[in-house]
Amino acid sequence: MLVPMRTPAGLALAVLVLAGCTAQSSEGTAPPVVAAPTGAPALDVEVVADGLEHPWDVVQAPDGTLLLDERPGGFTAVLPDGEVATVEADLDDLFVDGETGLMGLALDPAFEQNRRFYSCQGSTEGDIRVVGWTAAADWSAATRFADPLVGGLPLNERSGRHGGCRLEFAPDGALLIGTGDTADGRLPQDPDSLGGKVLRADVGTGEVEVWTLGHRNVQGLAVRPGSGQVFSVEHGPDRDDEVNLLADGANYGWDPDGDGSYDESVPMTDPDIPGAVEAVWSSGTPTLATGGATFVSGEEWADHDGLLLVALLKAQGVLALRLDDAGAVVEQYRIPELDGTHGRIRTVQQGRDGALYALTDNGSDDALLRITPRS
Repeated sequence: MLVPMRTPAGLALAVLVLAGCTAQSSEGTAPPVVAAPTGAPALDVEVVADGLEHPWDVVQAPDGTLLLDERPGGFTAVLPDGEVATVEADLDDLFVDGETGLMGLALDPAFEQNRRFYSCQGSTEGDIRVVGWTAAADWSAATRFADPLVGGLPLNERSGRHGGCRLEFAPDGALLIGTGDTADGRLPQDPDSLGGKVLRADVGTGEVEVWTLGHRNVQGLAVRPGSGQVFSVEHGPDRDDEVNLLADGANYGWDPDGDGSYDESVPMTDPDIPGAVEAVWSSGTPTLATGGATFVSGEEWADHDGLLLVALLKAQGVLALRLDDAGAVVEQYRIPELDGTHGRIRTVQQGRDGALYALTDNGSDDALLRITPRS
């Protein structure tokens, strides 16, 4: 059964998702797309900030301030009183082209003490970098303190294609960095390259290591509360967007090196690679253009509690995946209130206040949305 749609266009999206979602459970079966559970709360959706241009990520500070960035450049703070303010920052060296620009954000775990945050961004020096920033007490400005914290991530200077780049802190304090393969088929399987990987970085020393390999273009990272499990979300070519359960040293099987060319006809998880790890969820055909992801928790979310939520760009909405303890998908559905109602969703993130925040990515009049269970 499909989630009811409000418009004919929404109905078409529902058919698209039904045809495309082929999540694999531990038994190898494909849970169908179903309606939201009857115990799921109705949700209120409000616009917190608008007039944005391709916003990419959002984080919430301990004081309730929301910090977001836009791919063409610029940080914006939404203060606890609702004021929307520009955060002045030196972005003169920002490389912006295609899919690359100012991308992932993460707050330092000790932000309350040090007011540090991190961004992943293209650089005119010819690479993609993770930069450390210190936010002013009133959020009026941010200054660099680690420039870069991590450098040398590959960059497609011709088109900006497959730049990644999501940031998320692991439970042990390492900064996880999801990278893209820059449309270079040699990189995902090259252990000496930082492209097509999930990396672990020490924010104290800047040391970085390859944690997992064999990725195409990592767009989302999410840590499952209480479990230590980390999931990545990435784009497929013309099939098989993926959600992967990450494990140290694992290879997720993307190998498009066709004798020096970028051969996108190969499967996302190549069965000929020894030990290649299958995705826990795959879109099948067509792709949905998966983006950022988050786990939602709290008793106020009722039957939505514990879900992995995945932002959808092309398919315009948010996909909900219910996982068993081992990380296999046992149920999937679309969040009705976001299904085709706000266009492309780039990022979805649960805030410290328990609300869900989403960024649209439709062009020059995008918005930050706040989603809460209706009381």
